[in-house]
Amino acid sequence: MRGKFITLEGPEGSGKSTQAKMLIRRLADCGIEAVYTREPGGTALGEEIRNILQHNQAGEAPCERAELLLFEASRNQLIEKVIRPNLEKGVWVICDRFMDSTAAYQGYGRGLPVNEIEAINRFTVNKVVPDLTLLLDLEVAAGFKRIAQRYLALGETADRFEQEDRSFHERVRAGYLKLAEKEPERFRIINAAQEPDAVAVSIWDTVNDVVRQSI
Repeated sequence: MRGKFITLEGPEGSGKSTQAKMLIRRLADCGIEAVYTREPGGTALGEEIRNILQHNQAGEAPCERAELLLFEASRNQLIEKVIRPNLEKGVWVICDRFMDSTAAYQGYGRGLPVNEIEAINRFTVNKVVPDLTLLLDLEVAAGFKRIAQRYLALGETADRFEQEDRSFHERVRAGYLKLAEKEPERFRIINAAQEPDAVAVSIWDTVNDVVRQSI
């Protein structure tokens, strides 16, 4: 049986990575094998691209369309090396960001044509589409408050996208909500303003119907 493919999306600070890993532990409790991966990254090539995109590893920031294509290159490598092989083995894949991030950030955020990005996404994913997308929705101000607290604790600094102005991030959040409105069968909106354990319960309640069909 093919594994299920679940993606977590949302604005900065919404807790996607934390919730993805909590979900994998809950699935393991049900006897379901699942792997965690992320975008950009998840493969050796993808992690190098991640450093270019988020930390200017190349020494210069990519132009808008170059940025888009770097994300797509990382995504295709992740699909062919990690996502597709695991799904075919019956393993569930939980991915922190996927194609909807590109539509939200490079489309609604940067202002590139969303319909063109969606066409490029279709070419890149080559029919590997999430069974369920969990949109962890959070107000931008609340997300950046969380980020500031995290960096204070870890002694780290914001990446290239987190340094964008707030209006960019407001457009990204609004874009995510538009994407969810366009595909209500795939998307489920989760209130990420709750405490992490409460968010995890909301996610599990949403995923549970899918789980019951697979155990």
